Amino acid sequence: MTVQLADDARILFVLPSLGAGGSERVVTTLANHWAKQGRQIGIANFDDPEFTPFYPLADEVALFRLGLPAASGGLPGQLLQTARRIKALQRVYREFKPDVVISFLTKANVMSVLAARAAGIPVIISERNNPTLQQFNAFWRAARAYTYPKAFSFVTMTRGAADYYPERQRPRTTIIPNPVNLPENWQDQRQGNTITAVGRLADQKQFHLLIDAFALIAADFPKWNLRIWGEGAARADLERQRAQLGLDDRIALPGLTEKPGQWVETADVFVLCSAYEGWPNVIVEAMAAKLPVVAFDCEHGVTDMIEDGVTGRLVPLGDVPALASAMASLLQDSTLRQELALRAGEASARYDTEVIADHWNRIVADAIASL
Repeated sequence: MTVQLADDARILFVLPSLGAGGSERVVTTLANHWAKQGRQIGIANFDDPEFTPFYPLADEVALFRLGLPAASGGLPGQLLQTARRIKALQRVYREFKPDVVISFLTKANVMSVLAARAAGIPVIISERNNPTLQQFNAFWRAARAYTYPKAFSFVTMTRGAADYYPERQRPRTTIIPNPVNLPENWQDQRQGNTITAVGRLADQKQFHLLIDAFALIAADFPKWNLRIWGEGAARADLERQRAQLGLDDRIALPGLTEKPGQWVETADVFVLCSAYEGWPNVIVEAMAAKLPVVAFDCEHGVTDMIEDGVTGRLVPLGDVPALASAMASLLQDSTLRQELALRAGEASARYDTEVIADHWNRIVADAIASL
């Protein structure tokens, strides 16, 4: 049953930045959705005032860029910057007067709860990554243990991620997948020869394994190329690996797309090779764009999205030969690609923005009713 929020609901999101990440995309999608329904929506983040959000924001969304980047150095600097951030959030709370705050990611969650205590504003906290592989120092672990029980509700995308946290740190646990958000008016420019991967060029994404897997089959499929969209610290290593394998003309590293999600226009097969994920938005985007998907069976979220052999292909985590074999099975069989793509598109409907927003409507309405 669809849940309607009050027309005058005031909702403030808090997250560290509005760069090109999965959490940022979810916040932007929900904020735009609610703002276009006439609700008062704000986003507070710690970006510099001149920073331009990667994902387009509706004009109706109030944006508070607080100019308080992460502190460098040791614990004293972190504590001082954290105190500044909490005070800045309190100023935003007084100015925007939200009925509820929704915060994303651990440190923002801690600060959002602390900033809201005096004002009595309910805070919905949300964890977005694989908690077993995130490292925090003793200060942040203690701060999390102190603040999380004081939140109104705890939201994450999978039951596996939720179960990592002690019960007292996840009040009113709610499992809500991420919404799918394809670019408006995207154009199909597919040529039938491009394997695509998307993400930060970082160790977590393991693009070096994808390059190794492609190298195993490249000679058998000379018309196919690999394109890895994204930017990050691993670029030089990936470029070096590409050159050593003699695949400079077959593997492209074009950086960020000009527009969010634009990669769906030219992809023919999508591959996810991450070591871990919280909820890989790119898989749902690929499915919604009717692309066949091959993915490492990493935690969390992948098995929630893909049924192996039905809506995509799953291979054991880190198994390069298996990844190469799964890709080859798709490249050599256009009928299989079409069948997987069609079923993937149908399965992605459960992640439609309207469907996911309704899950959020319920917990937000409950939080507002608690005032």
